[in-house]
Amino acid sequence: MSSLLHLAAALDLPGVVDGGAYVELARLAERGGLDFVTLDDSFARPGPEALGVLCRVAPATRRIGLVPTVTTTHTEPFRVQAAVATLDWISRGRAGWRIDVSTTEGEARLFGRRHAAPAESLWQEASEVADVAARLWDSWEDGAEIREEATGRFLDRDRLHRVDFTGTAVSVRGPSTVPRPPQGHPVRMVDVTDGPARTVAARYADVALVRAAAPAQAAGVRDRLREEARAFGRDPDTLRVLVSLLVDLGDGEHAAEPGHGGGGPRPTVQGPLYRGGPVDLAELMAAWHADGVTDGFHLVPVEPRRDLERLVNGTVALLQHRGRFRTFYPGSTLREHLGLARPANRYTARGVTAVTGGTS
Repeated sequence: MSSLLHLAAALDLPGVVDGGAYVELARLAERGGLDFVTLDDSFARPGPEALGVLCRVAPATRRIGLVPTVTTTHTEPFRVQAAVATLDWISRGRAGWRIDVSTTEGEARLFGRRHAAPAESLWQEASEVADVAARLWDSWEDGAEIREEATGRFLDRDRLHRVDFTGTAVSVRGPSTVPRPPQGHPVRMVDVTDGPARTVAARYADVALVRAAAPAQAAGVRDRLREEARAFGRDPDTLRVLVSLLVDLGDGEHAAEPGHGGGGPRPTVQGPLYRGGPVDLAELMAAWHADGVTDGFHLVPVEPRRDLERLVNGTVALLQHRGRFRTFYPGSTLREHLGLARPANRYTARGVTAVTGGTS
């Protein structure tokens, strides 16, 4: 486990369509040195598309990671991977992808192609989409795009690879239309609250979000995820497990309710909720991390503008002062923030035959 916490925050602003509001919050989170921000999304609620909003935020920020929710249900895998790769290019290597599924009949009716399905089958589909996305990201080797004006050659076809993927739920033929992203693979994230999502996280995720109100609960989920990752042939140290908490910092240090503040979060219908002050939150986060419970925290402000400001100026500042969180970004990509290596291209490593020979 890293000696420093990993920290992230949600930018969710229900009903807000002004891109400037999201830019303002992202810049505040970046000033605090947070690893990344998330923006939730689904077909079941009104509001702007998360991926589109973060494409607006990308050129207005410099270092912070940008992670939209993009569902794998009712959407084409080829389009999903291309859109996430595009965000990685626009942000110069700061993109992530929070993988989710759409479970309701109302969402299914928006597309009219099929009825809602059980969560188990939807997460199986999500697993295949996560797999084929990585294959498509690798379908362009680094340096495949040569752009030689003198000869008129755009790409080296020896570095372009066909992806023919047929699973139980999806079938895709590549290569991608987008060159390999700056990070190789944008960071994949899964919230493991839903049981079937845990297998997808253990096999494909770089970051897993755990909603836990007690240290023992968080530690148990983290241990199981690491064991499952090892069973899939992964190094469990390549999986970052973050506790996701709702935070309400509106009442200050002297208003912590029983079960909140120094006593820790409490379960609610929306998820574990911390209500108290920035100092007690810093103490809680440092203690859970020091005990090996989690690699860090993903915080969802109850009141976004107020709570994120108190988080950055209070909690984060205190953690930095105590040497528990970084004071600057040592790298420029989200993978660097998380201490994760850039994946090797599977086709380069295996010497797979390209689409065709020569260049064009």
